[in-house]
Amino acid sequence: MSSLSLAVRDSTTMLRRNLLHARRYPSLTLNLLLTPIVLLLLFVYVFGDVMSAGIGGSGADRSDYIAYVVPGLLLMTLGSTTIGTAVSVSNDMTEGIIARFRTMAIHRGSVLIGHVVGSVLQAVASVVLVGAVGVAIGFRSDATALEWLAAFGLLVLFALALTWIAVGMGLISPNAEAASNNALPLIFLPLISSTFVPIDAMPGWFQPIAQYQPFTPAIETLRGLLLGTEIGNNGWLTLAWSLALAALGYRWSKAVFDRDPS
Repeated sequence: MSSLSLAVRDSTTMLRRNLLHARRYPSLTLNLLLTPIVLLLLFVYVFGDVMSAGIGGSGADRSDYIAYVVPGLLLMTLGSTTIGTAVSVSNDMTEGIIARFRTMAIHRGSVLIGHVVGSVLQAVASVVLVGAVGVAIGFRSDATALEWLAAFGLLVLFALALTWIAVGMGLISPNAEAASNNALPLIFLPLISSTFVPIDAMPGWFQPIAQYQPFTPAIETLRGLLLGTEIGNNGWLTLAWSLALAALGYRWSKAVFDRDPS
């Protein structure tokens, strides 16, 4: 077999292993999913009337805020679910299985590829679940088939970028608890973006913090694709952030993983 065929075979085996682990231990994924779902229900049904007036004036209603907040929560879901990747990678590194893999005749990168592909698949499935909750409470989109396809591509690309960063965090963490703590920015950053309120409604000193981070342009691009709002430069910024984070996470993860154990 060629080296490419071996890499694909071994990566597929590692992907199957990680998906089996996720199926056997669903509590972590479910716990991470609860955060965006609870926030969605909280902000819609508890703060929805007040928040809708803030984004659309006195004539806006709760449905306007549902349309506004759901795209942001979809991106937040990606950040939440990839924390499970950091924990899973850390467990592999600390429980000795990686040392066993290093002695076997398998493609060296297949272990990380299995984690990454499995995490992206789980993240997309989680987004579909949160999106279904959004539709159930009233979210509607008039996007065309091409816009839906672009939105799906954005979510997959952003999930890939966040996953590689999460893999790096898991590799450098001494245990699962540390991995979970190290990956907290993946949940924290969406909270200080345009997920819940427009940038213009934030205090002036805080607006640059919310504006110049990866989640805000991704959220605004997704809103534009699903709701027809203005995208502007956010599409290019999202692409740049995604490619930069994916490249950084990949190089970081590969350097740490390839380092000879001390």
